[in-house]
Amino acid sequence: MAEREKVLVELHYTAADGRTTLTPAAAVGMLIRTCKNPVHLSPDRTDELMSVTEAAHTAPLPHLDYVWTTPPDPATVFEVAAGVFWIRMPLPFALNHINLWLLEDTDGWTVVDTGICRDEVKALWRRLFLGVVGTRRVRRLIATHFHPDHLGLAGWLHEELEAPLWMTRTEWLMGSMLFHDVDGRNAARQVDLYRSHGLDQRWLAALSAGGNRYRLHISAPPPSFHRLSDGDTLDVGGRDWQVIVGMGHAPEHACLYCAELSLLIAGDQILPRITPNVALSAAEPDANPLGLFLDSLARIRTLPSDTLVLPSHGYPFRGLHERIDQMTRHHHQRLDALLAACEEQRAAADLLSVLFKRELDAHQIMFAMGESLSHLVYLAKDNKLKTVRCPDEITRYQRVEERLVNER
Repeated sequence: MAEREKVLVELHYTAADGRTTLTPAAAVGMLIRTCKNPVHLSPDRTDELMSVTEAAHTAPLPHLDYVWTTPPDPATVFEVAAGVFWIRMPLPFALNHINLWLLEDTDGWTVVDTGICRDEVKALWRRLFLGVVGTRRVRRLIATHFHPDHLGLAGWLHEELEAPLWMTRTEWLMGSMLFHDVDGRNAARQVDLYRSHGLDQRWLAALSAGGNRYRLHISAPPPSFHRLSDGDTLDVGGRDWQVIVGMGHAPEHACLYCAELSLLIAGDQILPRITPNVALSAAEPDANPLGLFLDSLARIRTLPSDTLVLPSHGYPFRGLHERIDQMTRHHHQRLDALLAACEEQRAAADLLSVLFKRELDAHQIMFAMGESLSHLVYLAKDNKLKTVRCPDEITRYQRVEERLVNER
């Protein structure tokens, strides 16, 4: 638009002590936002854009203290701690939402994660620009990792708000590499990896036809970024936030911990209901992602047990130690099941039914194969399985006799 339009809107602001509809002046001052290409949505249209319901993926587990079990309404925020606000955006998958976080900063805001690149998510962000964000500028965008539901709109928000991106170097490089992989070479290498581990031609063809689906869900990442590293301290609104890097789900996933608030923005590293996908990548076939993931959980477990955990999916909760112990036990149970199934030589594809009892579609097969391989590689590196490259060029795994394990 050639002429900027000032829009004064009612702020639907949800505070930690209850839900209240406030005028802009009563909440954070006169919230008049000058926005590029503003979009005006009626309430019924917004409901259509974001019809988020809690699925089985996020049903609460016992032994965790869920402080809130109702997510924020579309294009609103919910204050979970002083200066920390919960935003929920839709995802077009079975896991149908992502939690984003808005932090009050000095003379502005810091946004943690951005949502997937879809028109309805952009429209919801524009409503937030007009309401909650108001005239206070977004000082920075933080992406916990490169996955499209987290980094997807970072480039668009960077352009809209002129806000710099902060993330770890490896995550920025991964996101940039995958976005610019126009011909889908990385996806093709992943298919080749799964072929060598026994996945049948039907699934291979389906995965090959998909090409580079990452590009479908992400705007072009900003061409530059501010680097986050493990142990860094960020000043956000006068509070210190420590960067804690987790590995396994993503190569250099940034969690953010504020000791003053006893609060952890956990991203995907720790989720209350499901465990994040831990997969072997064709880009680093000799890696041990599950080992890295379990080591990361052990490091995060040194935080206080009553830390309020803000996950990217599901509900905020307390019970950090209990949840890490649950996740650790879960992976060791899967390792035991795979070990028991490998008395004879078995390929990773043969073992999917050991780990996943339900029928899988092509999208799920991609993650399931990576998950199967990460567990098999962990056992092989622990000398409990041996790898055998068979005449049919399929890699298979077989249990090592306990006597031989003890001799090594």
